[in-house]
Amino acid sequence: MLNIIFMGTPDFAKESLESLNNAGHNILAVVTNPDKPKGRGMKMISSPVKEYAEEKGYTIYQPQKVRNNVELIEEIKSLKPDVICVVAYGKILPQELLDIPKLGCINVHGSLLPKYRGAAPIQWAVLNGENITGITTMYMDAGMDTGDMILKQEVSIGKDETTGELWKKLSKVGGELLVETLRLIEENKAPREKQGEEFTLAPMLEKEMAKIDWENKTALEIKNLVRGLNPIMGAYTFLEDKKFKIWKVQNYTNQQFLEVYQEMKEYEYKLQDIMEGTILLADDKKGMFIKAKEGIVQVLEIQAENAKRMSTNDFLRGNKVQAGSVLE
Repeated sequence: MLNIIFMGTPDFAKESLESLNNAGHNILAVVTNPDKPKGRGMKMISSPVKEYAEEKGYTIYQPQKVRNNVELIEEIKSLKPDVICVVAYGKILPQELLDIPKLGCINVHGSLLPKYRGAAPIQWAVLNGENITGITTMYMDAGMDTGDMILKQEVSIGKDETTGELWKKLSKVGGELLVETLRLIEENKAPREKQGEEFTLAPMLEKEMAKIDWENKTALEIKNLVRGLNPIMGAYTFLEDKKFKIWKVQNYTNQQFLEVYQEMKEYEYKLQDIMEGTILLADDKKGMFIKAKEGIVQVLEIQAENAKRMSTNDFLRGNKVQAGSVLE
């Protein structure tokens, strides 16, 4: 078994730390981000990785920064790790730290590299409507997810799957693949593959992208936006200057919609001329349907400001929404 320093922060990383623990590796120390204030009371909250590390009695470091942190670097050197495992830590590591472990620094990344290098690979795979993604383990270098690849495992993405659902699935795969990667490294059998020059980026998500663009986005693109931002921030729209978050949708072609809702047949000849973002139907039994480019969007789960998430049918039982209204 290897002597390991683990660096990670969210629940995605916690799964990998737990897998290392269950595999019997010697965890010398855990490095995670500092506690953050959260909620109305601004209570200090530990990261999922810290909570697990405390439960297991591991030594924990929570530096504000890693670069130029002489004390941390010297402390890690003194522990003499065989490997440093980095999973969604959230900070770029300096070369001085990467050079410490004799078997290298190993990263678990939530995409099939070199596709989706960067901070949000899982989110962008969903936002872009990908059918396949996966996990890559790699030797770290000074670049952003540019190191030599070790193992990959493909994972399919369901057409209705959200970022949150895919995140949980990939976190499990990531932990398993990390354990297998370390086994191969320990046996001196680990492959090493260069990434090549062609790659795509997955930058951090911006709040501005969460607003639904009914005028320019297709029904499918809107669905991908909604599931891609669930549960991170939620896509949103405005109705009569009131903000609504939309958490779950389904999309129909115009023909599918008219076949299911025969009473709308009389409007068939008008449908192509109706403005995108127009509410076609709002009924507490049938639901809410909105005109979009290249199809119709059915809203399945919605959240008004200062309210909780709920099914659209429940929302419509307590809120009057007029067909013909236009979302902005």
